[in-house]
Amino acid sequence: MITRRQFAVSMPWLVATPLALSGCSRQPAADGYEAVAERTWQLSAVAGLGGASLLRELVRCATLAPSSHNTQCWTFALDAGGRSIAMRPDWARRCPAVDPDDHHVFVSLGCATENLIQAALAHGLRADTQFDPAGDVLRVTLEPTRAQSTPLFTAIPLRQCTRGDYDGTPLSGEELALLQRVGSSDTVRLILQTERPAMEQTLEYVIRGNTTQLADPAFVEELKAWIRFNGAAAVRTRDGLYSVASGNPNIPSWLGDRAFRWVFTAKGENDKYARQVRSSAGIAVFVGNAPDKAHWVEVGRCYERFALQATALGIRNAFLNQPVEVAALRPQFAAAMGLAGQRPDLVVRFGRGPVLPRSLRRPVDAVLV
Repeated sequence: MITRRQFAVSMPWLVATPLALSGCSRQPAADGYEAVAERTWQLSAVAGLGGASLLRELVRCATLAPSSHNTQCWTFALDAGGRSIAMRPDWARRCPAVDPDDHHVFVSLGCATENLIQAALAHGLRADTQFDPAGDVLRVTLEPTRAQSTPLFTAIPLRQCTRGDYDGTPLSGEELALLQRVGSSDTVRLILQTERPAMEQTLEYVIRGNTTQLADPAFVEELKAWIRFNGAAAVRTRDGLYSVASGNPNIPSWLGDRAFRWVFTAKGENDKYARQVRSSAGIAVFVGNAPDKAHWVEVGRCYERFALQATALGIRNAFLNQPVEVAALRPQFAAAMGLAGQRPDLVVRFGRGPVLPRSLRRPVDAVLV
C-alpha cells in the first residue's frame, strides 16, 4: 500500500545556505511544523467523552493510520444516534499512477478501521465492522463494552513509517511470534523473512520495481505532487510526504520542484534501498486470500495491528511496495516467494532504529461528510 518514497537530496548546494535549511519559513512557533505535529499526534483522554465528541475522537484516531503517499484517502460519516461510523474512499485523493486498481486505497481504509476499533475499545465501545464492496462503504457499529486500553491503542500516537536506516540487530523469537500472530488472520497470511538470502531476493525485486517506476514520468510527477519539501508546505496542506521525515533538508518548494528530477535518480534510490534493507531485522510480506476489495481492507487491518504491535515493542517499519505495485513484476515476485497464482499485497521492512519527524493529518472536519 502504502508507498513512502524519499526525496534523496545529496547535493551540497541544497544545504549550504540558511535559505535552504529554513525553507523560507516565517511561521510563528505555535503554527510551526513541530507544534502542529505534536498536537496532531496527541490523543484525548479516554474518560469524559461521549456522543458526537467521542465519535469525532474515534475518527481522529482513525486518521492517524498510514495511507499511500499520506493522501488520507478516506471520508467518514457519523450516525446521528451515535451508534455507527461509515467510512468511504475519497476518490479525489487516489493515486492512479502508483495504484491504478485502487488496491492501496482499500488497504488504507483497513488501516484506519483498525485504529478506530482499538480506540473504540479504549473508550468502552465494541466495534463490529461490515464492508459493502458494491457501495465501497465500510460500516463500524458501536456497542458498549468494558473499556480496555490495549498496547495497540497506546501505540497509535507513536506509530510511524520510519524511512531511515535501522541498526541491523535481530528480533527475538518471542517478538517475531507476537508480530506473526497480530499480523495474520483467517484470510490474510503473513510471511516473515529474517534470513539474509530471502531478504536479498526480495531486495532484488524492490530494485527492479523501483527502477521501473522511476522510468515512468507519470509515476514521478504523481510522487512529486505529494512531497512537501518544507514545514510550511506540510502545515498548509496537512498531508503528503514531508521530506524532512526521511532525513532530508527543509528547502523552499520552488527549489525542491526544480531539483527533484535531477537528484531523485534510480541509482541513488536503489543504493539507499539496498542499505536500508541490509540494516533491517527482516521483511514482512502480507498476502490476502483473494485479490478483491474486502481482502484488501483485511490486509490493511492486519498490517496496522502489525505496525502498532511493532511500535509497542520499540520496532520500526517502512514499506517496500515496488514489487507489488509494478503489475508486470508482481507475478514474478509471487512465484519467487512460492506464491504462484496469488497476489502479494504489502512488503514491509522492520527493525530497530531512530524516531524521525512525523507526518501531519488534516483536521477531523476535513474528512467528515
